[in-house]
Amino acid sequence: MHMVIYTLVEASTRDDAVATGKTVFDRLVGSDPHAEAVFDYYVTFDQEGMTVAGKARWGDLPVAARVGSEEGQELLERGWNATKNEFQRNLNRVREALNELSDEEIMRDENLARHAFHQVGAYDGPSIFLYDEHGCGIRHREQLNRIVDESDGLWIVPADVHF
Repeated sequence: MHMVIYTLVEASTRDDAVATGKTVFDRLVGSDPHAEAVFDYYVTFDQEGMTVAGKARWGDLPVAARVGSEEGQELLERGWNATKNEFQRNLNRVREALNELSDEEIMRDENLARHAFHQVGAYDGPSIFLYDEHGCGIRHREQLNRIVDESDGLWIVPADVHF
């Protein structure tokens, strides 16, 4: 499956932001020898000639945008809303499982209950859409606000990832 994720990076230019963003995405696909892959591969929106990923799948997204710009705010809210919605979807599945399934049924992972438990607690992967410049998932609004408030040169870089 494909999804668009975003990383927030400090940079002085768009090119620097894209380069730093690619370093983050490399970590998330396991290209960094000290990182475990959480996605199979990524495509940034500056890559041409792709037929099933990036622009071909999602249309023209900015390659990178300053967080303070209109484009950057739109990408930031898109990423945050996706994270929030996925968290709520999984949390609802957890609540439903706890209310409706026996312990044995949960152990057997009926209705993918245990998967939902895992997704609610995830720090990265398909339930997290925003990452900091170290490849750490941004999991709550206070964390996001702190990153945005503490940086003067913050950029957001999107990538199409496969998992």
